[in-house]
Amino acid sequence: MSFTVFQLFNAVTFAALLFLVASGFTLIFGLMRIVNLAHGAMYLIGGYVAYAAGVAAQSFVVGVIAAAAAIAVLGLGEQWLLRFVKGAELRQVLLTLGVALMLDDAALVIFGGDTFSVPTPAWLQGPLHFFGMTYPRYRLFVLLVGILVLVLLWALMNHTRLGALIRAGVDDSETVEALGVNIRRLFVVTFMLGMVLAGIAGALGGAFLSIYPTADAEILVFSLAVVVIGGRGSLAGAALGSLAVALLSTFGQVWFPELAYFVIFGPMALLLAFRPHGLFGRAA
Repeated sequence: MSFTVFQLFNAVTFAALLFLVASGFTLIFGLMRIVNLAHGAMYLIGGYVAYAAGVAAQSFVVGVIAAAAAIAVLGLGEQWLLRFVKGAELRQVLLTLGVALMLDDAALVIFGGDTFSVPTPAWLQGPLHFFGMTYPRYRLFVLLVGILVLVLLWALMNHTRLGALIRAGVDDSETVEALGVNIRRLFVVTFMLGMVLAGIAGALGGAFLSIYPTADAEILVFSLAVVVIGGRGSLAGAALGSLAVALLSTFGQVWFPELAYFVIFGPMALLLAFRPHGLFGRAA
């Protein structure tokens, strides 16, 4: 496998992980108008829970399920707190930032500053040989999970009543509420869906990139870039934005290591100048 093709696979598999994080983030941002700065911390805690549960049960699947369930519960608590700052954007940002810092400190106390890797089953370890190429099995597994989640979310958003309500809520939540829809319940369901995706991403990312104290800030920065590029509330935007950010990050670190972040955020700033709402976003 040539170096360029190998890096292309790295970018695509990293994009799949970013999509798992950013899809939930953009749905929450699109529907609830909340920039949830605790989303990265949820990813981090999901990774730690998956590591602890996976080691205790000696099961990767148990670790993923435990991470999704734990982050869903934490997300429910965060959503309850957000009710007290409804409509106050600055307070919402400060509240979610405070939740993130508390979770980070709690994780540091419990797990320390060491780096952990979520244990994976034997069938996901080692390289896979195909078409004369060799590539890690686990990264390809993450890619398949990302594609599966994309298909399931697309089906949910486009072929179910819940998806129609979420899309309508992104466009005009006031009108949806005026039509008799319980918008609060819709908020809770959407928030929980985003949290479950963050928990799953943390579990998968814990074996993909490992889990360490600053991993939440790094993944949050990438997720923000994805949402800005793709547009809030857009599933297609999250997918395309994840691919764009992953390609820029991967090849930027290879070709311009001293300008790695500029390669990502320079084009993002240029995009904002001409399309302030992103590629697929619309004005509120």
